[in-house]
Amino acid sequence: MAAIVISDASPLIGLAQVNGIDWLRELFGTLLLPATVADGVLTGRFTDQEARITAAVEAGWLTITPDPAGGPALPDLDEGEAAGIRLALSRPGPVLLLIDERAGRAVAHELGLKVAGTAAVIGLARLRGLIPSAREVFDALHNSDFRIAPAVITTVLKRCGEIDDDSVS
Repeated sequence: MAAIVISDASPLIGLAQVNGIDWLRELFGTLLLPATVADGVLTGRFTDQEARITAAVEAGWLTITPDPAGGPALPDLDEGEAAGIRLALSRPGPVLLLIDERAGRAVAHELGLKVAGTAAVIGLARLRGLIPSAREVFDALHNSDFRIAPAVITTVLKRCGEIDDDSVS
């Protein structure tokens, strides 16, 4: 397991929508949140999702961290993704970057970073017994405006034993 876990906005928002923010604490302990990402998710609109993220920050296990000065130019990514990647690159030792967007994940992989997304967190929560059903969580996300590719969901459900290789989700 990575010694340092850094999150982009999308996994936080998605997990907050299904009341799963605390799964992150259970799975990883402390997480770092780049300041640019925090500015994007903590907008002051006081949505339920924002309240859950704010509670994690106030509890001290989701730590807002200044964006690193320097690092590679990442002009094709949004500022939050770029800040997360730069923060991950600035840290010694094993780092896991939680990021969903395809372009950001590709760049992070090219730079040698380990990545996981919202779907992987849901699968891990299921495997660790934090939730009874990953499928139910994916259904709840699907009923919101949060999207995960069906192939990704199928892969996670197979890994969790909720469907077998012959099943179609």
